[in-house]
Amino acid sequence: MLNIVKVSSDEQFNEVGAGLVAGLLQSNPRAILGLATGSTPVGVYSQLIELFQKGLISFAQTRSFNLDEYIGLAPDHPESYRRFMNEKLFNHIDIDMRNTHVPDGTAADPEQAALEYTRMLDEAGQIDLQLLGIGHNGHIGFNEPADELQAHTHVVELKKDTRAANARFFNSVDEVPTHAMTMGIGSILKSRQILLMAKGASKADILKRALTGPLTTQCPASLLQTHPNVVILVDQAAGGRLS
Repeated sequence: MLNIVKVSSDEQFNEVGAGLVAGLLQSNPRAILGLATGSTPVGVYSQLIELFQKGLISFAQTRSFNLDEYIGLAPDHPESYRRFMNEKLFNHIDIDMRNTHVPDGTAADPEQAALEYTRMLDEAGQIDLQLLGIGHNGHIGFNEPADELQAHTHVVELKKDTRAANARFFNSVDEVPTHAMTMGIGSILKSRQILLMAKGASKADILKRALTGPLTTQCPASLLQTHPNVVILVDQAAGGRLS
């Protein structure tokens, strides 16, 4: 079931997104969170930090699993997703760093590291709330459009347009890694609840296609239509083509 929430300001966007996470933590302090990177969730993370600082929520018993990581970037690289999570959220809350998991982009054997990440996910059990963004080509995590999609964590070659979209975070597109490790579609869809977040008019067409079009591996986000509990959080521009 898809529940679409349209908001009219960044402040509302962040409050709704953080409110969903906070409500979960208040009812289940041991919740498992699936976390995402990129510009869209930054404000949500800031709002969560504020709620923690006010004593309204705690992450002390929480575990987290991030969707993906670039292959070849060290954890302290300015554009690694581990560093992103540390700077935008983890360093400012009471989560135990040992309970935060991000795929290992520097593993000598990335394929083996992907298998290990899948094992950790399976041992942890079901993710209670998975945060997602959506790429302009419909990718979620780094599950790119393809004839077939993988269920579990795996290594993926990034599409040219995905690298181009992420080039704004680097000095040039040539610096954007060519490969990444990502949680698979099967693992994402196993989550109890999913929060898909999108901002801006450039996401309007792909959201319309993903949420109302046919189910197809050429638009990985379309498979969210099969999930029983998805919240779609959008601003007016991104949700412009959604009823």
